[in-house]
Amino acid sequence: MKVRVLTFFLALAMLLSACGKAPEGTADTAVQAESPALRLFTDSTGRSVEVPGTIEKVAVSGPLSQIVLFALCPEKLVGIAEPWSKEAEQYLDTEYDALPVLGQLYGGKGELNLETLLSSGAQVVIDVGEAKDTAAEDLDALQAQTGIPFLHITATLPTSGEAYRMLGDLLGEEEAAETLAAYCDDVYARTKALAENVALVDTLYITGAEGHHVIARDSYHSEIIDMMSNNLAVVEVPSAKGSGNEVGLEQIMVWDPEVILFGDQSIYDAVGTDPAWQSLTAIRTGRYYEVPAGPYNWMGFPPSVQRYLGMLWLGELLYPEMAEYDLYEEVKTYYDLFYHCDLTRAQYQDLMAKSIGKAGAP
Repeated sequence: MKVRVLTFFLALAMLLSACGKAPEGTADTAVQAESPALRLFTDSTGRSVEVPGTIEKVAVSGPLSQIVLFALCPEKLVGIAEPWSKEAEQYLDTEYDALPVLGQLYGGKGELNLETLLSSGAQVVIDVGEAKDTAAEDLDALQAQTGIPFLHITATLPTSGEAYRMLGDLLGEEEAAETLAAYCDDVYARTKALAENVALVDTLYITGAEGHHVIARDSYHSEIIDMMSNNLAVVEVPSAKGSGNEVGLEQIMVWDPEVILFGDQSIYDAVGTDPAWQSLTAIRTGRYYEVPAGPYNWMGFPPSVQRYLGMLWLGELLYPEMAEYDLYEEVKTYYDLFYHCDLTRAQYQDLMAKSIGKAGAP
């Protein structure tokens, strides 16, 4: 676990500074009476944690949490795990640009900054996603060090609805959480039904600037492609990283998929005229696409709730005869619910520019 370790005295000093000591003669009991009652909350690791009964200030542990909680309670966020991307500007309200960057608990581009966290006024820190093997121990240690409750909520494709319900209970946002939960449950159920009633297409999801990495079957990042296609990328040890497993072009040629999905910022633009890539069936027939990304990659990276967009997109892309929905309307609904954005038709078409086929393709 990469965390910036503060000394005990620094943490204690900051906490005392934030709380202060009531001067003699003041109504100290009145201050306590105004404080929200505490209650026990059981997180997804089974830890029973004492949290405020009313929570108005929330910190996130990483990008997955940032995406999930921005949808539910953006006004409660005291910071973000990483700065919003340049692409996010057209979708997200600029008032959230000024939030301090807290860093992230596990991996990523910046370690969790406990000094910034302690000064943020956060009442809880929430970790969302796949629980690490050491999650309970890690969160207990940080909680003891900072005095702030740390909680983990597990969220996978089939369980994101339940994750939102847990968050709604924790944060007093039951109604908003149920709306998001019902959306996740509905999209997952429809996608699962579609995938169970089609002949799955042989597919690869390729990432990296050289196109030599794949999202391997049975990895956390492959949930969508495994569910909705025959993911040919079978390797001995699937990588837990969003960049996938390095395999090289020779192995990709052996697999020779019907359809190739390229991650954003990959070599999508170059493969159509590259002789080596032209030997692949998917490239020759024009059945290769770049995963939509705005403000996040729809297939994951990070693998958060934006993957429901990926499910809708893949259903329309691979099985259009079975996808009985208007993709624009579906995407517009998602952007409204999760990004609080009124997506225009022009913005949608820009998102789809490299993602719905090429002229002359069958």
